[in-house]
Amino acid sequence: MINSDDNSFYLKTENGTLRLTILEGGIVRTSFSADGVFDERQGKGMCNVQVEKDHEIIQGQNEIIIDTKYIRVRINDETGAVSYVDKKGKTLLSERNFCPRQLEKISLYKVADGKSAVVEEIETADGIKKKIKAADKEEYGKAYKTRTYLEFEPDEMLIGFGQGENGEWNLRGSTYYIHQANRKIAIPMVVSTNNYGILLSTKSLALFSEKNGEAYIQTEADYYLDYYFIPGDTLPAVIKGFRKLTGRAAMLPKWAYGYIQSKERYKSQGEILDVAREFKKRNIGIDCIVLDWLSWEDGKWGQKSFDRSRFPSPKEMTDELHDMGIHFMMSIWPNMSPNTEDNKEFKEKNYLLPGTDIYDAFNEEARKLYFSQVERNLLPSGVDAFWCDSSEPITPEWEHHIEPEDGEKYCEFRTDAGNIMPLEMANSYGLYHAMTIWEGLICARPDKRVVNLTRSGWAGSQKYGTILWSGDVSASWDCLKRQVRAGLQMAASGMPYWTLDAGAFFVKRGFQWYWNGEYEGITDEYKKLYVRWLEFAAFLPIFRSHGTDVSREPWAFGDKGDQYYEAIVATIKGRYRLLPYIYSVGAAACLDDGMIIRPLFFDYPDEEGIREISDQYMFGPGLMICPVVSPKDTISVYLPAGNNWYDYYTGKFYEGGRRIEYECPIDRIAVFAVAGSIIPLSREDGTIDKKVYPGKDASFNLYEDDGESYGYERGQYSITKLMWDDKRCKLDVEK
Repeated sequence: MINSDDNSFYLKTENGTLRLTILEGGIVRTSFSADGVFDERQGKGMCNVQVEKDHEIIQGQNEIIIDTKYIRVRINDETGAVSYVDKKGKTLLSERNFCPRQLEKISLYKVADGKSAVVEEIETADGIKKKIKAADKEEYGKAYKTRTYLEFEPDEMLIGFGQGENGEWNLRGSTYYIHQANRKIAIPMVVSTNNYGILLSTKSLALFSEKNGEAYIQTEADYYLDYYFIPGDTLPAVIKGFRKLTGRAAMLPKWAYGYIQSKERYKSQGEILDVAREFKKRNIGIDCIVLDWLSWEDGKWGQKSFDRSRFPSPKEMTDELHDMGIHFMMSIWPNMSPNTEDNKEFKEKNYLLPGTDIYDAFNEEARKLYFSQVERNLLPSGVDAFWCDSSEPITPEWEHHIEPEDGEKYCEFRTDAGNIMPLEMANSYGLYHAMTIWEGLICARPDKRVVNLTRSGWAGSQKYGTILWSGDVSASWDCLKRQVRAGLQMAASGMPYWTLDAGAFFVKRGFQWYWNGEYEGITDEYKKLYVRWLEFAAFLPIFRSHGTDVSREPWAFGDKGDQYYEAIVATIKGRYRLLPYIYSVGAAACLDDGMIIRPLFFDYPDEEGIREISDQYMFGPGLMICPVVSPKDTISVYLPAGNNWYDYYTGKFYEGGRRIEYECPIDRIAVFAVAGSIIPLSREDGTIDKKVYPGKDASFNLYEDDGESYGYERGQYSITKLMWDDKRCKLDVEK
């Protein structure tokens, strides 16, 4: 028998209590407690979505049905197994009918006294990291390892759970470990080609496994089993459901969509200004220049200050940059060397994670102290944005010379994270670190949009102005190809703002397993790879060049007249020409919970074979991007049958539903516009060219605001509706 209160339905089974909460839009929160207690800490931070009150309870044979206007939920009244059925009668997803879920009670432990812990210092490419080797521990609570068994259709595809590092695509038939790493971002959201998503409310580690006909999702430490089933008429609609639960993406400032110049690293104030002046001298577009690690005095890792011997007048530096129209971003870290003043402040208040020099981002007072150091020492110097590096905040996989297997990486992260932070929170440090920066900047600069470039995140990071990037990858054509998949995997996980190190972080080959670039420097072979990588990056939400081993300024790859230099300059110029389109698409990601990039099958779900295409993607509503991911200049491009297409550069018309061979000169990749689209483009005089690709009626919302403040939250923006009447061959503009 099923019982209910104002919000939920309850069914007691032999192994525990099932709770179902039906939310607006057909979202179902499915929870199972072994002891009948539903601890309010589980899923804390999810946004409020209204409970769906309009429903009917139907008692069937051996089952109970909850029928709503959006979805029908079927429950086996003996085992509590749940099936989710759309209004057309199609079963979208079912839990296994027998033993649908398992919970195993575990004890939660913390280090009893960090001072007595045996700690080893390990030097990594991310600096010196402390690792607890042994410590006395004490129990602080109980939780459960949970497992939910699921049944999928044979041809169903799953994609998501964040960004992988091995070129993951369809997760079916695999084991995928959901944990943070340098080149891996865990997000607890997966979507299905059956038009639904599963969002885990966990903040701990998790894994997905499907083998020998058995599929399950497992979490390591939760107060009870808990997930959200998110249906949608389309996959983009599923992503909207994810954002409603986890938070609306913050609007980025307009400059964040321009070109961001970075490298490891600019060593002085003079070098930064010289690079900025050279960009202006050469008339190359740039919106931001970045200072990587070691802004601090040598030996004081993570101190939030400038070394005055190299940066004698940081405010004068940023003033000159601002006069040139260039913003300044700098790297800050969650860990601070013991000899720094910042570290001493944290140590005095016991605000460090045990046995480490990493601040405790889960502690609200520690978050306030961290930002107070930023506010005291960096904001007066005119810093515009922050690069929150190493926000996992541990990378045990980088402590090895030989690459561990995926399962080893998972287990080691579980052990090391569990030694220094609550196991039930171990995947979410990056979320709370982002909260630190957001809450601080919103108070300190309430009308200046937050930009936080960071390497780790979790469900909800998007509401804190974060840009996630793919970590310290290595230069090879194979890696470039995998990066295309990584970005699309992140988009399918609901995260709108993603970027990478154009050209890869590591160019050369080092001793460690992860330092495995294939080039000796700026050779012609690397120049070609770099240009193709940059061309791909120009059609991502955020456009950024960064890396070590070699410089990344355009003139490092040649000079005027050189094909690679000219290709780089043309790529940057092309980004700025497209900026009205990009900024409008970015605004829709905020205001309408839209997607900036997405796999082709999100737009063309019914085309046979299109799910396997992972080297092409949609960029906004009207452009399809086809990166060059091999040394060959001729690539094979599939033109989806749902539309006809135009070459974005030449205007040549192509019928859809076929594959073509396309020649890509060095200065561009293949980009196609949908027949029946409007692409607003920037002219050199600052006006906007409204480029129409005919073939169908079309519309586009051109978004404009001050580009910097939160006035848009108060309605201070304009949307110009561009409407193309294909029959009349007429463009109407409606303010």
